[in-house]
Amino acid sequence: MNLLETVILGIIQGLTEWLPISSTGHLRVAERLVGLQVPILFDGVLHLGTLLVTLIFFRKDLKELLAALGRRDFKSEGGQLILPIIIGTVPTAVIGLFFGKTIEAVFSQLLPIAGAFFACGIMLYISKTGRERTNGVCLLEAVAIGTAQGIAIIPGVSRSGLTIAVALLLGLKREKAFNFSFLLSVPAIIGALGLTLYEQHAALATAGIEWIELIAGVGVSMVTGYLSLRILRKIVVGRKFYLFAFYCWLFGILLLALSFSGF
Repeated sequence: MNLLETVILGIIQGLTEWLPISSTGHLRVAERLVGLQVPILFDGVLHLGTLLVTLIFFRKDLKELLAALGRRDFKSEGGQLILPIIIGTVPTAVIGLFFGKTIEAVFSQLLPIAGAFFACGIMLYISKTGRERTNGVCLLEAVAIGTAQGIAIIPGVSRSGLTIAVALLLGLKREKAFNFSFLLSVPAIIGALGLTLYEQHAALATAGIEWIELIAGVGVSMVTGYLSLRILRKIVVGRKFYLFAFYCWLFGILLLALSFSGF
């Protein structure tokens, strides 16, 4: 892998990680199109860039949450999110630990990834039927959203797309659905990256990926990730979130065509 390929993958990661169109699905397809054999750890390292963007973008919310945790205050605005985030992380971890490798094997080809894009599009579209009624996230809702986050390890299923869609269908107000989705992503991304580093720490050197390429990929994913996050917030609040369904369906059709053509 050369520096240009790393930068291109970093751009794809940054743009598609937060927009509800599946960064993993796009990375798999892009790597396949250019014939790259990239270890999963490389994709995980690119997620580090978008994680840093999340920490920066939601720094105020995270500061309030951590301050409330330090005071053991579960009644303030930040404190009320502590238990839902913890509870929501559990199903995400269970799905990742017990089904991650199976999902990785099943969704290694274009045809199942295309099916995942179609399914994700359906969820995005029906999210417009949700009725905003609450700013609070109860524990059962946290389990549902966390389960959606776990399912989103499937390439072609967007993490932000599925979690926000489920939150909207459960009746969360749009701003709260957006915020909770990304706050919930922080422990999930850290955990997934840590596990991947533990299991594949030597994979990058074996693949011949240098530090300069990693730094470039992470840097580019941070810049594009910040821009896409700002765009997504405006789209969610502006009630246009469901329109990404059409992109998912069109991309799914493209993948079907590539699959049936023998690619």
